[in-house]
Amino acid sequence: MLVSLDGYIEAPGGDIGWSYPDAELHQHFNDLERANDVLLYGRRLYEIMAAFWPAVDENPSAPPEVVDYARIWRSKPKVVFSTTLQQVGWNARLVRGNIAEEVNRLKAQPGSFMSVGGAGLAASFMRLGLIDEYSLYIHPVILGGGRPMFGPLVDKIGLKLVETHTFGSGVVMLRYQIADVSLFRAA
Repeated sequence: MLVSLDGYIEAPGGDIGWSYPDAELHQHFNDLERANDVLLYGRRLYEIMAAFWPAVDENPSAPPEVVDYARIWRSKPKVVFSTTLQQVGWNARLVRGNIAEEVNRLKAQPGSFMSVGGAGLAASFMRLGLIDEYSLYIHPVILGGGRPMFGPLVDKIGLKLVETHTFGSGVVMLRYQIADVSLFRAA
C-alpha cells in the first residue's frame, strides 16, 4: 500500500495524486506484480483498474513501465470480492461468498503468491488474519487527514521487519511478516 508519512492512503476528497509512482517505483511494482500468481481485488479498486489498464498500452505516449504494467495486469488471474458486481472481465473471477474460505483455498494451491488490492478488502483480510506480509510504501508527504491506512482492530498484529528499501524519490518501502504475537505480550 502507498501511504503518507502520517498514515493516510487518500488525502481529503479521495485524492491519490500525491502517490503517483515515478519510473523507478513503477518498475519495482511491475516486478512484484509479475511474481504474483493471482491478484485479489475489492470492487472499488477492481473497477478503477479495469477502467484504466486494459488499453493504456495502446497510447503511444505511455511510458515503458506503464505499458509493461498494463500487459502484466491483463495476463494475471484476478479474483474480485464483491456482493454488488454482476460480472467481471479481464481474466477475473467474481467471488461473492466467504472471503476466508476462498483465500485459504487459494493459499493451499501451489505457488499461491497473492497480493491484495483495495483498502476495504485489505481491512477485511486483516480482521480475518489472512495477511502473511505487509509492504508499506511510505511517501515523503504529510497529508494531515483523509482515509487512514489502518482502521480499528480487535487485537494487535505483531510484525517482524524483514526488508527495507529507499527509492530515489524518497519513498521508503518497509516489508513486514507476521510475527509470533506472544513475543509482544506483557509478562
